[in-house]
Amino acid sequence: MVKLNEEEQAMLAGEFGEPRRLSMEHIQKVGNFFDAEDLVEVSQVHLMADTESTGEAGIEYLEMLGTYPEEERRVRVPTVTDPLGCDFAKAERINHPEEFIALERRLTNAFLDLGILITQTCINYQTILPPVLGEHLAYGDTGSSIYANSVMGGRTNFQGGPSALAAALTGRVPRYGFHLDERRRGTNLWELQCRPESLSDWGAAGAIIGRAQGSYWEVPVITGVDGSPNSDELKQFGAAMASFGSTPLFHMVGVTPEAPDLASVFDGPPPAATPISQADIDDLYRSYQPDDDKLDVVVFAAPQLSLVEMQQVGLLLRDRNVHADVTVLAATSPEIKAACDRMGITEMIEASGAVVLEGVCFYQMHAREIGEANGWRRLMSNSAKIVNILGGYGYEPVLGTTEHCIDSAVAGRIV
Repeated sequence: MVKLNEEEQAMLAGEFGEPRRLSMEHIQKVGNFFDAEDLVEVSQVHLMADTESTGEAGIEYLEMLGTYPEEERRVRVPTVTDPLGCDFAKAERINHPEEFIALERRLTNAFLDLGILITQTCINYQTILPPVLGEHLAYGDTGSSIYANSVMGGRTNFQGGPSALAAALTGRVPRYGFHLDERRRGTNLWELQCRPESLSDWGAAGAIIGRAQGSYWEVPVITGVDGSPNSDELKQFGAAMASFGSTPLFHMVGVTPEAPDLASVFDGPPPAATPISQADIDDLYRSYQPDDDKLDVVVFAAPQLSLVEMQQVGLLLRDRNVHADVTVLAATSPEIKAACDRMGITEMIEASGAVVLEGVCFYQMHAREIGEANGWRRLMSNSAKIVNILGGYGYEPVLGTTEHCIDSAVAGRIV
């Protein structure tokens, strides 16, 4: 049984109100399942926030919590949200089904009643509250979790929506998995024999590693990296690895904080390295190449775009027009969208006919139903994560560089 301290026992006994009692009961059950000895305090929470994740039952549960007095229902630690499932300002433009819009409004109001910050972003580590080395967290989004664990040195497991909510209301998670030193040790070794040149190349490399992982508990270590990748490159690398392999942590020797050298991340001699060559990356691209050049929609999302990425898309689209038969969607966070508005980047993108989406990520927007409403089948993206996911939503996904995606959107076909 998980050991609880006096405050945690009081929460479980209902002394801090029913929302915290329910949450502590949930946390205790999760901890018992994973043989956690006790709980650990977390300093921030990032939870899934779209109705495709919560469903009607999840919304009703949140609304029920909102009926309790504020001192009982308000979250105990800073809690931010992943992207929502609808950009209300652009819903009509992309034929977002009306029934989902209504659910999203209910969900937003329910979160607000609990004191949750509606940040609507999966790049919270770039824009809101970047974790620091050793900080214990409760993160739900896989891309956010792997970045926080690997690049920042924070400590989190993949927290499902109910567990992340319980962490927000109690400030606790069970002490198991990647909160423990022993789980953060390297288990297999990879050698990059080429320097990925583009964001999609980094995503492809992450996908190759992710596909080869045998379980959630494996921790890949990457060597051979010539110079530190930037934040957006590591973002695409980790998000793809987490998508293809359910991997929450990697170490990159000489780059990430827990891997100054091989000896620091392995117990004993390191294993033989598996090489990743340019041919391997090319093969990954080739596996997503279609038999014809038809194109319906180009999506830049998963993860949301940084300010630098938004500027790159804008410059590539400047003085050009998206073909009438193709839709281009670029998703970013509300904070980045505001900066893009101020700097003229939004106008530069949308002058081409492309659509800037705020506070959403495409695969969390009921993408199957949106695709059916618009007649979209062939989808192109620079995100290895999104092409991996959307094959299961009825799309025929194509992976390309940012430049390749834009050139194709302007031509109206895959070029």
